[in-house]
Amino acid sequence: MRDASTCQPAAIAGPSISPPASARPERRQARAGAVLIAPALVLMLLILILPVIVAAVLSFTDYTLGRSGLGWVGLENYADIFTRSSYRKMIAATVLYVAVTVPVSVGLGLGAALLIRAVRVGADLYRTVYFLPVMASLLAMAIVWEFALHPSLGLVNRTLEQGCGTGLELWPWYARGCAEGFPLWLSDRDYALWTLAFIGIWQSFGFNMVLYLAGLTSVPRDLYAAAEMDGVRSGWARFRLITWPMLGPTTVFVVTISTIRSFQVFDTVEALTHGGPAKSTYVMIYAIYEKGIAQNLVGMGAAITVLFLGFVMAISVAQRRFVERKVHYA
Repeated sequence: MRDASTCQPAAIAGPSISPPASARPERRQARAGAVLIAPALVLMLLILILPVIVAAVLSFTDYTLGRSGLGWVGLENYADIFTRSSYRKMIAATVLYVAVTVPVSVGLGLGAALLIRAVRVGADLYRTVYFLPVMASLLAMAIVWEFALHPSLGLVNRTLEQGCGTGLELWPWYARGCAEGFPLWLSDRDYALWTLAFIGIWQSFGFNMVLYLAGLTSVPRDLYAAAEMDGVRSGWARFRLITWPMLGPTTVFVVTISTIRSFQVFDTVEALTHGGPAKSTYVMIYAIYEKGIAQNLVGMGAAITVLFLGFVMAISVAQRRFVERKVHYA
């Protein structure tokens, strides 16, 4: 007898019906994501990208506000930046300010964070005192520093004068100050930029301290216990083998932020030195203000702006390329 199952007609295989492309969940999610990020993209284009493009175009012109047209000058503005002595001083002053301010403020911020983490009494007081310069208006504090650094009435020189005749004259610089007078901190080209760098360090290291304090809270305490069992008992060894490597991500962030903020120094220059004396404190942001706004040389101001953005981008890329290689991310 024939099997009954063989008598049944074979099932007719019909074409599989797939949902339309517009109904697929992946497409719907992608469309919803595009709608959600569209406002942020539009704002980024209008607020960040478009101004950079406009500045880049204007840097090749001699445009000034109030003129109906503009003249195309090509690379003339950039050639002036790299050939005129005033602009070379601008680049040198900016680089020197950043090179001094960033490592010292980062080092002091890390040291203050470690000390506050180690003390048992008064940690909140120290944290508040060190952070006060960050909260204060830098322009207002610049006026205070101007009075403190006054050559004859200022607290700094008056304090230094009190040390004359006490044996400190063994230091040649101090002996010369007692005999000839102490420096005009803001009017002497040999001291003005260093004085502004000191004020910048004073104002910024408290912010770095707070960032490092946050980074120290993420270091597992078990690592110290395990290291002590392995014979690592000195404070320097614990810092070198555990604390510093674990603070790698925090250090990358702190160095990047400190570098950008140092490049943006303007308030103290405008309030205390106006770029002088002899262009010794003529930093890039002040040059952008002077050329683009005070003198209405928009084309030159735009060229300095593009150069400034190039410096910041190059340093940021270099930090990510060379520093993050040695960073451990948990």
